[in-house]
Amino acid sequence: MATLPTLIRSMRKEQKLILPSLRRAFSLYDQINLINNVPEDQLRFQEFDETSFTVNGVRYEGSLLCVGNLLMSWSPRNLSEISTDSLSIFKTVRPIPELLIVGCGRYNHTLKPQVRQFVKSIGMKLETVDSRNAASTYNVLNEEGRIVAAALLPYGVTSIN
Repeated sequence: MATLPTLIRSMRKEQKLILPSLRRAFSLYDQINLINNVPEDQLRFQEFDETSFTVNGVRYEGSLLCVGNLLMSWSPRNLSEISTDSLSIFKTVRPIPELLIVGCGRYNHTLKPQVRQFVKSIGMKLETVDSRNAASTYNVLNEEGRIVAAALLPYGVTSIN
């Protein structure tokens, strides 16, 4: 039995064709656009700027909290204001999201230990990233039908104060 590289070389010799790279041949990103095939009632982050996010064509100023397909204004304006109180909604939300993605603004920062412990005690996993990547991750996981939450500071936030 011929190995894959041997098979590819023999096909090139016989047919004088240039075959696409295997990475490109097996890439789904060229074949489907995941974000555009989402149901109308599902939240999708489409744009962001220094102070706002655009979700499903509507621009929202300030910080946002998303749980599944629910979107609400969120009080923290910088990382130091993220507390167990600002995340207390997760004490009552059912089903509990499997993951909380915290968008820290322009740069990734670590949350206070008591906040990390609070999230863990509720039964969620925690991921902290910059807000641009948090919104993108939320889109993909929500589109997959996973129960996920996002707490996003505006992208213009650059420090904890």
